Amino acid sequence: MGLFLRPLHILDIGVDYRHIVHGHSHIALLGWVYLALITLFYKLLSDEKKNSNRYRQIYVFIQITLVGMLCTFPFQGYSFLSITFSTLFLFASYWYAWFFIRNTPKNLKHSNWYKYIRIALFYNVISTLGPWALGIVMATLGKASVWYKISIYFYLHFQYNGWMLVALLGILIAILEKKGIHLSRNQNNYLFYSVNFGVVFTFFLSIFWAVQIKVLYLLNGLGVVLQLFAFLFLLRWFSKNKILLKGNFSNLQVLIGKTVLVILGLKIILQLITSIPYFANLAFSIIEFTIGYLHLTFLGVISMSLFLFFDYFRLIRTSFTVYFLFLIGYIVTETLIFYKGSAIWLDKAIFDSYYLTLICASAILVLAIGLLLKQNSKIKTFKIKKIND
Repeated sequence: MGLFLRPLHILDIGVDYRHIVHGHSHIALLGWVYLALITLFYKLLSDEKKNSNRYRQIYVFIQITLVGMLCTFPFQGYSFLSITFSTLFLFASYWYAWFFIRNTPKNLKHSNWYKYIRIALFYNVISTLGPWALGIVMATLGKASVWYKISIYFYLHFQYNGWMLVALLGILIAILEKKGIHLSRNQNNYLFYSVNFGVVFTFFLSIFWAVQIKVLYLLNGLGVVLQLFAFLFLLRWFSKNKILLKGNFSNLQVLIGKTVLVILGLKIILQLITSIPYFANLAFSIIEFTIGYLHLTFLGVISMSLFLFFDYFRLIRTSFTVYFLFLIGYIVTETLIFYKGSAIWLDKAIFDSYYLTLICASAILVLAIGLLLKQNSKIKTFKIKKIND
């Protein structure tokens, strides 16, 4: 759907661009990232066989809501059916959060990684206040109200920076702890509180354009500094333990991990820049900058981290070819999106073949994912044949 959106800027083929965007964003966030994360959570608890039937029920219910959104949003946008399926998904996410917390064994609840995943689930639940508020705003104040965008940004912020990134950090810590690599209590507390206060305070960046209050600038700046400290702490800790890490991860997994750290560093640099009011307003007035930042986080930090973890657990194997294809498509599309935003900012014209180039670069991403699916399909087929033989 993301690739299908690209030519719609230059071709009129009788579809509603916004409907496709809604379908694309919902399926990307909920169909890919949400499912990937709860699958990895299940893998972390794979030794615990209790209540697996209930988990399957939740999983199947989630699939029904996702298929419903996939079949309605691209064609109808926000309509009765699409809103119904997305609302049912919200209830499914509440159900899952309650299920996970209740059924995690008591001995695991004292682990460091559980604290991160528990609060990540909390962020996921909190983020849903945005969609609930969005419905109320649309029914009363309309899309022209500032509360319309604030509701969307609230949801996106606590999804990306709260739920997804904190959950990924929790999974990483869980993997390390299972390998006998532990943070000390003081180190974990420092990281945990820096990350989470950073998540809360950086939300205020999302409302700079609507609420010009100096204290909010200061709180956002504090949040970014806390996230920077957490990032630098992780870099220093990884550097000190690189021998242990290399011994427990493949060369490809280490390469993907380094790539994620570079992109995460770029993300934090952008957050530092947008702590300056001028650039904060610029980021929200030029949609390309917003999209570029969201893709930077979603495709770079989050998706690549998921590839790493799925490869580590041998659920979906990633090859060097897939990695390099995905990285090339990612770098080119990000460069083009930020280039267009900069051109608008500086009042310059974009080059003639811009949209064609963007389509080709996006196609590389689709090619990488298609190759990933093909390679894993062959692996599973081989395993089945081997067992049957």
